[in-house]
Amino acid sequence: MTAWLLAIGVVVLIGAVAVVATGRGEAMRDVTRERRAARVPASGPLTGGDLRRVRFSTALRGYRADEVDELLARLAAQLDDPDVR
Repeated sequence: MTAWLLAIGVVVLIGAVAVVATGRGEAMRDVTRERRAARVPASGPLTGGDLRRVRFSTALRGYRADEVDELLARLAAQLDDPDVR
């Protein structure tokens, strides 16, 4: 009997940790335009310089900054010179 209670307790504890780690069971927040993550011109064509100045906000579970920076550098090069592949 004690072993079963211990096993059930461990399963409940693992489930609780999983719920907390994945966002505490809350739904994802709606996207709002109050805060712009990337600072680029609101209108007109983008330039390579615009992309080089972009900085994204990070959150608790964030993003891989090095991957985003690499992609932005590649896109900026292509905007500056469309022949670059």
